[in-house]
Amino acid sequence: MAQIEVKQRIDENDIAEIAWLIKVASEFDAHKAIGDHAYIDLVLGGRIGFRGFVAKTEKHPHILGYAQISRGPTSWGLEYVVHPNHRDVDIEIQLINKALEEIELQGGGHVHLWIPKPNPKDDEIAESIGLKKGRDLFQMRAVLTEAFDSGKIPCRPFQPEDTEQWLLLNNEAFKNHPEQGNWDKETLRSRQMESWYSDEDFLIFDDPSLPDGRLAASCWIKLHDDDETITGEIYVVSVSPDLQNTGFGKKVVACGLNHILNKGIHNSMLYVDSDNLPALKIYKDLGFNVDHIDRAYVYDVPTPTNDPTP
Repeated sequence: MAQIEVKQRIDENDIAEIAWLIKVASEFDAHKAIGDHAYIDLVLGGRIGFRGFVAKTEKHPHILGYAQISRGPTSWGLEYVVHPNHRDVDIEIQLINKALEEIELQGGGHVHLWIPKPNPKDDEIAESIGLKKGRDLFQMRAVLTEAFDSGKIPCRPFQPEDTEQWLLLNNEAFKNHPEQGNWDKETLRSRQMESWYSDEDFLIFDDPSLPDGRLAASCWIKLHDDDETITGEIYVVSVSPDLQNTGFGKKVVACGLNHILNKGIHNSMLYVDSDNLPALKIYKDLGFNVDHIDRAYVYDVPTPTNDPTP
């Protein structure tokens, strides 16, 4: 049985060791072991409620597994990774249970345990603890061959003075979304500090008709060069609620895809909730198909009571 150490802060030595584990697992599984949000929380100290859980044994000098929690606007996010040579279910269950115990100590709440490319073993582990299948997130991919009809709507690169208005736009567009909603300046800044970030790939759409100088939309693009083929990801699309369901969002995405294509990049990807039917229709119309599923298993951790049972 592994020893699980709970960490409120992750020091540089721990970060290096956890990053090594994530790299080993990602290469073995041919996909990212944890998502961008979780990795940034790890490196920069985490959002509200952040805790890290490190699994080790005396027999092995290296880390065997790692789990992480943080609190979103409506739910807790939980992710974990285990070294490929030590996936014996026990470590996975230990990490998840320890994370759930910590969430209970912090007041309980709804939990999303995210698993990339889930398999029957993941279903078995989740079921053994009482978690049920919840949200499915589609990763969709497309090969770009020719320019898209964007209606020639004007766009420009992000500028620092856009920060307040972009946060207002994004948080209105993703109200109550567990990962994308409720961003603040620090959340935005943490993304902009990443090595892949560029202002020129963060497209802003102005609309003078909206009140108080509010932005109409944005299409944020992330370029991946993890292998020999560069892929352009439609990272975040934020459309003002005043302009949703008008066809404007499709034009915004088309502008983003044209931006990727103009860089000489032909491979594109994005993530979308499986039940977001309007967005799915837009992406399918633009030539995207589902590559794989990431799944959130859900659980409700009860709020602890201070009243002893007689």
